[in-house]
Amino acid sequence: MPGHLLITQRLEQSVPEPLKLYLDQMFRLDVAQALRGEGHNVVRASEVGQARADDQQILQKAIAENRILVTLDKHFGDWVVLPLSKHPGVIRLKVSPTTSKNVIKLLLPFLRLHSSEQFKDHLVILSPKRSKWIHTA
Repeated sequence: MPGHLLITQRLEQSVPEPLKLYLDQMFRLDVAQALRGEGHNVVRASEVGQARADDQQILQKAIAENRILVTLDKHFGDWVVLPLSKHPGVIRLKVSPTTSKNVIKLLLPFLRLHSSEQFKDHLVILSPKRSKWIHTA
């Protein structure tokens, strides 16, 4: 149109960085495979000899490898049972029923929105309705 300037803006779609994740014992292989399919670097506790490890051992392994811990365990967030301080991040899922399909459906879209730096020293309680971020350090 004469006399009008048409400005187009291209929105850059940022590609999320792959995250280093440590899956607690209760997650099945298909959850790890779905996360790996998105490009994430995933280790399952049961793959590295921690199938029967306690919560503290699981957390220490995740910290030692600088991985964000993904768990269904309620003890993560109970400071009396398991205090959290400096760590790469903990994501505690609240999903029912706790099928692999429901875990994948909840977790994959959430991870696409966040970088590893955002999780540092945070406990994230993630449910289908909301995510609650708690700074722990």
